[in-house]
Amino acid sequence: SPLEAALTKECYPSVRRCRQSPERIPTATVPNCIYTYAVALAAKPPCSTPPAMCRYNLTRNPPPIHSTKMTDTTDDTKRRAYWAEQMEAGYELVQRILPFEVEECGEGLADIHAAAEAGGVEMLFSDSKIVDDLDRIFYIREGLVEDVVAIGRDMNALGWILKIEDGYRTRDMQTRLGRKPEVFDAIVQKCAWEHGGTPPAELVFRRALVLVANLPKAGTHMSASAIDISVFNRDDQTEIWRGGPYIEMSERTPMRSPFITAEHLENRLAITAMMEAHGFVHFPFEYWHFNKGDAMAHMLAGLPAPARYGPVHWDAAANSVTFYEDSLSPLNAMSKIETEIVAALCRAQENEVTR
Repeated sequence: SPLEAALTKECYPSVRRCRQSPERIPTATVPNCIYTYAVALAAKPPCSTPPAMCRYNLTRNPPPIHSTKMTDTTDDTKRRAYWAEQMEAGYELVQRILPFEVEECGEGLADIHAAAEAGGVEMLFSDSKIVDDLDRIFYIREGLVEDVVAIGRDMNALGWILKIEDGYRTRDMQTRLGRKPEVFDAIVQKCAWEHGGTPPAELVFRRALVLVANLPKAGTHMSASAIDISVFNRDDQTEIWRGGPYIEMSERTPMRSPFITAEHLENRLAITAMMEAHGFVHFPFEYWHFNKGDAMAHMLAGLPAPARYGPVHWDAAANSVTFYEDSLSPLNAMSKIETEIVAALCRAQENEVTR
């Protein structure tokens, strides 16, 4: 399938061998595997071989970090083809997530900032608004907060500081984020570039499912089970560069993009390994996004059991959650997308005139 092809095209040789020999796939997540088995392995039967004994365990035998050759960034045809391939793979992943079973556990949320302070961990938090006048909410499920603190502690020991760019999002936040001009205009521009002209609304809608989680069930921030992150040097506060800023929306955005340098890929993989060592799974199409315990994480990690966390409304005063009854309904309907495309094109035209 397009998803399997995208996730294995440039994967480590060990992972390809594992796919060809499913009985040798260890049941535990392999932190050093950049795809964490990917969706393609979700339906494979569990392996009886202990991870430490499996010769395909990448923790014991990590592959060379510079295994991906950087593609010529001037080749627009290759960049466009890669972008379209990755976005289609992302769309397929979303479609697989939608029917995945969720048994919402009803767990409340915890303050990441307070937990880091209590644990003596140096951590940074974004001071930007997520959209308009809405502050970011640096909370995550209570069962995940200590994992985040542990990751921050590991990074401190390495001379790094974990920066939380975003945490839980309400329905209103996620909906408005999908229409935020800086975000939506970038999606329209990439779709126009991909399409070779004014993009059809169906293409923009399709890409929005991947890039701004236009369906609650695919929006793991709405499940309070995801964080967006950056990482900085502890001594001079310079960013550990990953080939682009938070948020980068281009052919460099997928975790394993061939349009970044070997050094930037190495940084991505090192950060990912630290996140995955504590059970967080990376979203293959955004190098800054990690989640755990939700439908997407279970699919990517090959866990067949129902997910614990689904999209929820959060009552902060009572610290109680209510599961979404309409988790499969688009946050921004096609008619709204069509209206926003017109507005985005007008803004683009105005920008051209003022240049």
